[in-house]
Amino acid sequence: MSPSPVLPDERLAAGAARLATAHRGRFCAETVQRVITDSYERLAATARVTTHLVVLTERLAAERLDALAHIEGAPDSGLPRVLFVCSHNAGRSQLAAALLAHRAPGHVTVSSAGTHPAAAVEPVVAQVLTEAGVPSAESAFPKPLTDEVVQAA
Repeated sequence: MSPSPVLPDERLAAGAARLATAHRGRFCAETVQRVITDSYERLAATARVTTHLVVLTERLAAERLDALAHIEGAPDSGLPRVLFVCSHNAGRSQLAAALLAHRAPGHVTVSSAGTHPAAAVEPVVAQVLTEAGVPSAESAFPKPLTDEVVQAA
């Protein structure tokens, strides 16, 4: 058995362990580690501030693993999935995803991504959503477009 690849940031180990536990019986630890490492590298490529990069990596990896489970037909992954895509995933796609998630909770799984993700969500998006009474943008962040979320949508 070959040794596990080294994570790009040792703080990712706890997130990888949490995700491996959440997906036990569905994905092996190596698959989880591969997705978390790739997620970190994709987010780090455009990050201007890396303070929350580890937390955002775990969230992106969780979304990707859930999408992969959906593709593979895992039980409890049957909600329809909608993906909003734009260039930077900092404005329109974030806004659309937040609005749909707010209007159809529990009926659809919503994702957003960008072909060239920006470093941060545009502040006006948070303002518009707040004015519309949609909880959101504090947890929103630009995400790269990945095969898993495209195939699951």
